Amino acid sequence: MILDVAGLSFRYNGRSVLEDVEFRVNRHEILAILGPNGVGKTTLLRCINTLVRPHSGTILLDDRDLLAMRRDEVARLLAYVPQRSETGPITAFDAILLGRRPHIGWDIRREDILKVHAIIEKLHLGDLALRPINSMSGGELQKVLIARALVQEPGLLLLDEPTSSLDLKNQVDILAFLRMIVKGHSLTAILTMHDINQAIRFADRFLFLKDMRVFAAGTREIITPELIGEVYGLPVTVVKVNGMPYVIPGSD
Repeated sequence: MILDVAGLSFRYNGRSVLEDVEFRVNRHEILAILGPNGVGKTTLLRCINTLVRPHSGTILLDDRDLLAMRRDEVARLLAYVPQRSETGPITAFDAILLGRRPHIGWDIRREDILKVHAIIEKLHLGDLALRPINSMSGGELQKVLIARALVQEPGLLLLDEPTSSLDLKNQVDILAFLRMIVKGHSLTAILTMHDINQAIRFADRFLFLKDMRVFAAGTREIITPELIGEVYGLPVTVVKVNGMPYVIPGSD
């Protein structure tokens, strides 16, 4: 599944948030959207998911115009995991079953139940299935939310800061979990992140936003001290660790 975004602009209360944003994501890729706070990363995800409508531009998924579709049609093609989700006393199984809503008519079918069982088994979440989600750790809940998104059977997965508020181990676990899913389920994923080094480790391509626009986009080769300094206004050193760039605040 290939996503093409072209000429996308968005304004909020008359104020420009995104201007002429263009990029492309290919099948089986993980794209990390990076940039300072308030630069429009979450807004860009919400535009792609058609939760908010851009003032101009096109968003094509396999040449299908997402902006011309109904919300239920969009939900069958892509899934969105927001930064914050409401939790309650429902079990993980029921929370994951909610991901089948775009496909369910008047009644839950046996097919929907089987698909939930299958995703729980495939993602090794059996120990969580009957636990209330409001009793889970941040890492456990994030895995359940990703499972809920996957049971929608999307081709594109959008995640807003999926490692926010998680400790280092859970950050690594969630990103490794996500990479396994993308590479093993014919998925494409776009995620917003703050941790550049975690993004470098797990993503395939990178999109840096600055001043409402795409400042730079590409593979790990674009990660330079000059780029990071321009985007974040902070001098950095970039060194190679196990063949990958690693960003260290401050300069020599």
